[in-house]
Amino acid sequence: MEINKLAKDGRFDYLVIESTGISEPLPVAETFTFEDESGVSLADVADLDTMVTVVDAVNFLKDYEEATFLQETGESLGEGDERSVADLLIDQVEFADVVLISKTDLASQSDIKKLTAILKTLNTRARIISITQGNVAIDHVVNTQLFDFERAQQAPGWLKEMRGEHIPETEEYGISSFSYKARKPFHPEKFHNFLHNTEAYGKLIRSKGYFWLASRPEFAGQCSQAGGIARYGFGGMFWKAVPKHNWPTDEEYLLSIMEQWEEPFGDMRQELVFIGQGLKKGEITDALDQCLLSNDELLRGKAYWLELEDPFPVWENTH
Repeated sequence: MEINKLAKDGRFDYLVIESTGISEPLPVAETFTFEDESGVSLADVADLDTMVTVVDAVNFLKDYEEATFLQETGESLGEGDERSVADLLIDQVEFADVVLISKTDLASQSDIKKLTAILKTLNTRARIISITQGNVAIDHVVNTQLFDFERAQQAPGWLKEMRGEHIPETEEYGISSFSYKARKPFHPEKFHNFLHNTEAYGKLIRSKGYFWLASRPEFAGQCSQAGGIARYGFGGMFWKAVPKHNWPTDEEYLLSIMEQWEEPFGDMRQELVFIGQGLKKGEITDALDQCLLSNDELLRGKAYWLELEDPFPVWENTH
């Protein structure tokens, strides 16, 4: 409403909106697409030009790596806000068009270079600019015409890696990324043990993806790790488990399903992305391969799979 009023006044060319430190960028961007009761949206009077986030050169990595929840910092949106500090930092960095690294005068050049390398793996398309005392050229953050909603949703480094668009590795700091894919289900107990012992395989910066447990054959599990916090839970149903009369009818959607299809299990698969420093790719791959059912276990069928020890919590969404 206020932006509409300011636009009608005609006194301003640009408007800079500083959202709260704990706001997520996607909902902010989406406000430009919402229509009010009269069918008017912000997009009718204003263009979203640039999403900027500021990263603290001194504290970012420390805050990112600590397993701290927003509620513990007194900065949450309420009792139902279960986000961690790392979740928030990831959301803001992955969605940005421009990342400003502040307090560079208080950090060493080697630390700034390391931080820049990490930021580039998290967001491969953003412009990353080091600043001192908050000084930044106005044309770096205003009227850049960098924002593109569809592209922003597809921007995260982990998503590009999953699509096969490999992230350039920053060898100087040992930062790399890779994806793991397989067409067998995981033994639930073995995979659970793997998730709780990842520190043996290097320093994970970010990991995300879908997994398939033999004990829950119809459902895709979803895991997401940012800094010191890792989560896993219900991700949805595989289309292989959905009767075809309930499939979508959109041709483009159907094509996307079939692109992932491989008999005998259709779209049921493992698809995980790892971004980190000093990652032992071969050891991670071998460990995950060991979590897959053996050929003998695979042939024993779902009745056997359902009897396997499963330490994962119940997925409420599946009921």
